[in-house]
Amino acid sequence: MSPSLASARQTMVDTQVRTNDVTDPLVVNAMRTVARETCCGPATHLAYADAEVPYAPGRALLRPRDAGKLLQAVTPRPGERALAIAAPYLAALMEAIGLAVDRSDDPLAVSGAYDVIVCEGAVAEAPLAWLAALAPGGRLGVVERQGPVGRATVWLNGEDGSGRRIVFESAASLLAGLERNPAFSF
Repeated sequence: MSPSLASARQTMVDTQVRTNDVTDPLVVNAMRTVARETCCGPATHLAYADAEVPYAPGRALLRPRDAGKLLQAVTPRPGERALAIAAPYLAALMEAIGLAVDRSDDPLAVSGAYDVIVCEGAVAEAPLAWLAALAPGGRLGVVERQGPVGRATVWLNGEDGSGRRIVFESAASLLAGLERNPAFSF
């Protein structure tokens, strides 16, 4: 690893992540150690920029601030089982924290029983299959977006069903195939 990349990573954590109320030591330490540039595909020069980073056609990493806030909101803990949907950077962060992580690039083929599910692309609304794949007490972190600005949302699978809370606003890019279909109106 280049010293300049390590310095850029530390600067990212200090100026984009911690200043936005990401304080969980597990999340902060993972963001200090995981080489984000390894998840960026051909856009490695953008790895530590305050921007989404396209890593494949129709796919982008969340801004560092959004990645840290979303991960902190789902409270990942070592030993838990996680699913990262179109989320290579969040998967690497969760692995660094000590979670057993399954990765999926197909957002439509989700099943299992996970303690944590995260996605780095926005969706119009959380797919029912993702909610069904949560173990009891499981948390889903996803940006739900139906306009220019989305809302990072944490879904919790409780004893009495699923509930959600909005955590912050985000302009994450929509994940191809999970946009809202335009409805006809007069």
